[in-house]
Order: sequence, then structure tokens, then C-alpha cells
Amino acid sequence: MRQELMKGNEAIVLGALLAGCRSYFGYPITPASEIAETAAVMFPRLGGTFLQAESEVAAINMVYGAASTGQRTMTASSSPGISLKMEGISYCAGSELPCVVVNIMRGGPGLGNIGPEQSDYFQMVKGGGHGNYRMPVLAPNGAQEMCDLTMLAFELADKYRNPVALVADGFIGQMMEPVNVPNPVRTFPDKPWAVKGTGDTRDSLISSIHLDHNELEDHIRHMYAKYAEIEKNEVRFEEYRLEDADYVTVAYGIVSRVLMSAVDQARAAGIKVGMLRPITLWPFPAPRLKQLAGHVKGILVSECSTGMMVEDVKLAVECRVPVQFYGRNGGNIPSARELYDAIVKLTNTVGS
Repeated sequence: MRQELMKGNEAIVLGALLAGCRSYFGYPITPASEIAETAAVMFPRLGGTFLQAESEVAAINMVYGAASTGQRTMTASSSPGISLKMEGISYCAGSELPCVVVNIMRGGPGLGNIGPEQSDYFQMVKGGGHGNYRMPVLAPNGAQEMCDLTMLAFELADKYRNPVALVADGFIGQMMEPVNVPNPVRTFPDKPWAVKGTGDTRDSLISSIHLDHNELEDHIRHMYAKYAEIEKNEVRFEEYRLEDADYVTVAYGIVSRVLMSAVDQARAAGIKVGMLRPITLWPFPAPRLKQLAGHVKGILVSECSTGMMVEDVKLAVECRVPVQFYGRNGGNIPSARELYDAIVKLTNTVGS
């Protein structure tokens, strides 16, 4: 397998092209700009379309149009830009249009700064747009996963005919690592619902408007039946040293990588601790956490935010075990020493 050194943001473009995506619509913003820069070079070389829109709002609506034709399409931005795209994302969800939306999260609220954060968790996982909808949210923690999970995002989008989000903090987007280049996707699903300007798709209609109350309710029930299937089939997570753990730590993205070092330090000090890393933030690995809560003494959650995912952890464990939180924000990342101290504090608080 061929290996290349690249940034996480560049690996997203690689994964998109290997997945058969041939149109990119976006507007540059730090720390996501390398995605647009790389797409501007690579998409036209493969016969695809790169278009820098006049705004984020325009870009997501171009995605809506391209997805309506059955094409694999995407956009990317960073936190404030994603806020602007949310109306269009809701439209895509309501119209059941498969597409991929990438958010390389930066410090906020407002313009914040360009440092890495994970403070868009609520926005991406709970639905930042209006209405009754959900979308799968994938959270890579390195350049290889930026490529692999982008490819998966396109597969899930087509499988469930739904937008899929990929979220990473700015650190993962900017970090340069070797990437094993996967084989390209060669076969694609039929999309008889698409509008292609041909006679056989004359009856296809893409719309998210349902003026009749009962019709809209039926549509929402149809979508939530689909979401139930996603929750049943698409939960993904990684476990690290959990086999005999008395304590569980939970983190995603760059924090999970730092937390691995803290877990190793704690293990060296005789503390039986492990880590669970959600790879899908929705659907959340709640069943596994609930299972772990039955036989561990405490859980520590760490994020580059004031604490957002920790709410889902608490819901998952249903008060069966104490849950503590340690976070940094403003563009700061917890150090391994800080996380080790937080693990020790957890053990001192809940007992060994």
C-alpha cells in the first residue's frame, strides 16, 4: 500500500476523491483552508468541480444542488462558517440528500480564534440547524482516519440518504502524519430518486417542504425510523487498556491521543485505568458505556471545551457511577500531566 506524508486536512481531500466525490463547494477559513486549497488543485485534475462560492451559505446550497443530481459532493469549513451553513444542512436533511460536511473546529464563540477546540459538539451532534433531524457525526483522531472516515462518510451518506458530518479539532486538521492510501471506490449505489434532467428521472422531486401537517409528520416519522437504523448499526468506538480497568476515561480527537499517554502513566503508577474513544459522536457509544458503568468505579471525560460530550456520557451511565470532567478551551489542549492528575483526583474522590 502506498504511503504519503500529509496534513489531516489534505487527507480529507484524498479520502473524498478516493470515495468518488467529484464536486467541492466551499469558502476558505482557518484552520480548514488546506481542504479548499488541496481540493482546488486535485478535483479539476480528476475531472471534478471545485468552486469557491461567494459565501458559506452559497456553498452549502451548491452542495444541495449537486447532491440532488446523485453526485457525491461535499463542503468544508470551520466553526463560524459551519454556523452559516446550518440552514442548508437542515434543508439537505429534510430533502434526504446524501452529502458530506466537514467541520475543522476552532476556538469560539463568535470569531474566537484559530486555535483548536471541540466546542462545536452541541452544534454538530445535537443539530445546529432547525427542525427534526439527525446526522451521523464521525470524529477522527489522526491523518489516517481523516482519510478513512471521509470515505466512510460518503458510504454512510449514500446508504442512509442523509448528510454526514466529519468533525475534527484544528490540531488534527493541521497535524502532518503518514497516510496509507486506500484503494479507490469502484462501485456506487443506484440513485433512482436523483434529478438528472433525463426522461427516466422526470418524476423525481427533491424538496423539504410538506405543507400538509400529517404529511410532514409522516415524513419525520420516516426519517426517525432511518435514524433508529443508524443508531442500531453504525456505532463505532475504540477501546484502550480497558480489559481490567477500574476507571474509564473518555475523549475524542486530539484529546484522546494525549489521554492515551496519561493512561499509560497511570498504569505505570498502578492505577487500573483505560480509555474509550467515541469514533461516532452520533450515534454515541452509549450501550458500551452503560455496560462499563456496571463494573467500574468512576469515569473521567476530557474535552477541549467547557464540557459538552460529558452530558452524553452522564446520560449513558444513568448515574450508576460518578462522572468527572476535565477540559481546556480557548485553543488550549490538556497536557498528559494535567490528565494524569485528573485521573489521580478521580481515584482519590471515588476511592480505590
